[in-house]
Amino acid sequence: MSGAELTLPLILTLFAIGFAGSFISGMVGIGGSIIKYPMLLYIPPMLGFAAFTAHEVAGISAVQVIFATIGGVWAYRSSGYLNKRLIVVMGAAILAGSFIGGFESSGLSEMTVNVVYGVLAAIAAVMMFIPKKEVPDMPAEDVSFSIPLAAVLAFIVGIGAGIVGAAGSFLLVPIMLTVLNIPTRMTIATSLAITFISSIGSTAGKVFTGQVLLWPAVIMIVASLIAAPIGAKAGQKMNTKVLKWILAILIAATAINIWRDLFMQML
Repeated sequence: MSGAELTLPLILTLFAIGFAGSFISGMVGIGGSIIKYPMLLYIPPMLGFAAFTAHEVAGISAVQVIFATIGGVWAYRSSGYLNKRLIVVMGAAILAGSFIGGFESSGLSEMTVNVVYGVLAAIAAVMMFIPKKEVPDMPAEDVSFSIPLAAVLAFIVGIGAGIVGAAGSFLLVPIMLTVLNIPTRMTIATSLAITFISSIGSTAGKVFTGQVLLWPAVIMIVASLIAAPIGAKAGQKMNTKVLKWILAILIAATAINIWRDLFMQML
């Protein structure tokens, strides 16, 4: 698909997908690709438009995540929930991993890209439903975590996320909540900043290998800049348990849908 094939109905469809995903992105602290990846993959052909390939969807998602997370981080800039130490440690590791994944993804088949996405989503879904005691909100300087563990996990997530153009936030959030024991609101705000860093690496890898469609990406970017700050403001006012359940349900539904589609392709 190219910019010349864009029609007004398709432009409105892409904008709606970008707006919905970015609103949820800002609200629950993810880059939004957990929502937008399957929506971009399935909704256009359902409405009669030409289908995007998995590589094209991953490329569009990677670029869009940069702007969705910028909007979310900006909304949290004075909230006190951005943990700078965690951002530096996990951000550096995930940047390296996402660039490697994004660069190497051009040589993978469509099926492989979707399988990687399905595996990441399934792992994230399981982690989100693991019973865990809520960590109360506290100042960033009082939050402790294992730096080596945080860096290693972020690097691994970055590789997988770079392949699918998702920036990895849908897996980062459950890792920060269940493994690193970071408070929920701090996790949401901080994961947006880490996701922004990750998206730089995955986007660079996909741009260098020609996997990004310009005009669909631009449409999604505009939607992201509008919707992400609105979602972040809404998230700051919501109960943390509600936020966790929304994220858990979204991740689980996406994992089920991706794996159902993969099994149908294999039959």
